[in-house]
Amino acid sequence: MSRRCELTGKAVLSGHLVSHSNRKTKRKFLPNLCNVTLQSDTLQRSVRLRVSANALRSVEHRGGLDAFLAKAKADDLSTTARTIKREIEKKLAAAS
Repeated sequence: MSRRCELTGKAVLSGHLVSHSNRKTKRKFLPNLCNVTLQSDTLQRSVRLRVSANALRSVEHRGGLDAFLAKAKADDLSTTARTIKREIEKKLAAAS
């Protein structure tokens, strides 16, 4: 399981841990990932994703998973999120 957010694409960053004497050693900055179950209003089902806390806030801010995926670029999304986005777009197109 990769340390990457499925909605925003945030991943592990590398950098230095700098001591008081300015000695630098390598360290990793890990994204704050959470396993969450989000509800899709269009698909009438829940979806399990591994997302960062930042992405979870963005989903809430935009008004749910459907609204977030509608605005999100496909390049940033994981394969699971891309398929969900496609399913939502198909369902909305069929309803129109």
